[in-house]
Amino acid sequence: MTARPRRITLARLTLVALVAPLMLAGCRRGGDAGAKPTVAFVMKTMNNPFFIEMERGAKAAADSLGVELIVQAPEREIDVEQQMQIVENLIQRKVSVLAIVPNGSREIVPAIVKANQAGIPVLAVDTRIDSATLAAARGTVVSFIGSDNVDGGRIAGEYLAQRLGGTGRVAVLEGVAGHETADSRLRGFREAVAKHPGLTIVSSQPANMERDLAFNVMQNILQAHPDIQGVFACNDVMALGAAEAIAAAHRTGKIVVVGFDAQDDARQAIRDGKLDASIAQSPYQMGRQAVESAWRILKKETVPAEQPVRIALVTKDSLGRSP
Repeated sequence: MTARPRRITLARLTLVALVAPLMLAGCRRGGDAGAKPTVAFVMKTMNNPFFIEMERGAKAAADSLGVELIVQAPEREIDVEQQMQIVENLIQRKVSVLAIVPNGSREIVPAIVKANQAGIPVLAVDTRIDSATLAAARGTVVSFIGSDNVDGGRIAGEYLAQRLGGTGRVAVLEGVAGHETADSRLRGFREAVAKHPGLTIVSSQPANMERDLAFNVMQNILQAHPDIQGVFACNDVMALGAAEAIAAAHRTGKIVVVGFDAQDDARQAIRDGKLDASIAQSPYQMGRQAVESAWRILKKETVPAEQPVRIALVTKDSLGRSP
């Protein structure tokens, strides 16, 4: 009598094993009746608080709209090839809409064209896709959602000039060479500095948007130019690395440090006097707006080609002095 219950159990397990994959496969087909539309969001990396916050905004919108959201990213911001492979895999999965923060504004174009050919609308977020390269490849992007990084760089430059009284020697920590976001910030910063003949950029070096590398680069800059009075980093991660190197050299409070993104840890560093300022974007809003735009595209509604997101200077005064 003990054998019969066991045979029934095994039969049920076998039935579940056969049916479950079929049910799962059915759920993943974007065209099946009742299936949620799928929005893929490909970011530069998830090793940066900026993109973690962007993902949070995207998920909030997806939850409220009933959209299935897939968020993926390479390990490092400099890994263009991995990002392209992620996009190609998502095209194979037949996602409904693709939102992307490109690691390479020109390099990503072939993957964008493949998405176009597959009938998948593309949204660019935070970082623009190179328009000339895109046009030459006959690719299309429905909309750009993001801040004016050139203007943000100008604001950072004007702030640093004001803090230094229009005179001084400054250093710059650049992002990944050739990446549109950091290049635009750098261009705006240089435009602002050029209006102040007393300001001199004595060193401008890439640190790939990474904290450890920024620490090392900043140490070298301090050794070569011990008299610098200001630093602009093209993102907060590098600004925090620079601040650590400045602290190690016992120069905290003697060198004005300006970052970009106004992340939570950067805001705390501003309160603590380790950073002086940062340029605030709204990654949460970018993520939310991207998914909302994808939803509008799926409903055949018109989406603006440009969707600007506000930026602002953040200092200790604007934050208040409470921790």
